[in-house]
Amino acid sequence: MSTEFGQNGELLNLVDGFDLAIETATGWPGIGLVFIYSFLIAFVLPGPSEVVLAAPLELGLPSSAQLALIMLCSAFGKALGSLLAFHIGQEAKRAGPIIRWLRRSRFDVIKWSENRSVQLAQTYGYGGLAGALCIPFFPDTISIYAFAVLEEDYTKFALATFLGSLGRLLVTILFIGGAFTFI
Repeated sequence: MSTEFGQNGELLNLVDGFDLAIETATGWPGIGLVFIYSFLIAFVLPGPSEVVLAAPLELGLPSSAQLALIMLCSAFGKALGSLLAFHIGQEAKRAGPIIRWLRRSRFDVIKWSENRSVQLAQTYGYGGLAGALCIPFFPDTISIYAFAVLEEDYTKFALATFLGSLGRLLVTILFIGGAFTFI
């Protein structure tokens, strides 16, 4: 399945542009970029949300405080973006033609994501969504949309995506930190 829009790959260019902006962001305006990137990654951009951890913001704060601020800003942005995805998912539930078209598509995204999401939702509820979002480097947009179609509560959904996004960044830091101790 291609993630490109148009013949020139405008979406891929947009993702590359955002990645570059995050990787070169400095100062307090960079926090705004972290928020925007995280907001967009929740419902439209097919990229790794962990890239925000590499933002060289230089905010004049202790490194741990700066990292915490980046992580909280990213999690908040992704939670708000997820609420938009949740709203779109709620509308898609009512739009039978969209679901039928997705079911007939070459890749049955709905069936695959429903199977996985239904298992997580039935077993763990919103905790399952938070847990799924904690997996680093796995595209979480599908999980967000799948849960959005299955669930109903905006507040619980926002809290689960916030905690899952924050957990994903913590797991990434622990994984990278652990990898460096073995080098």
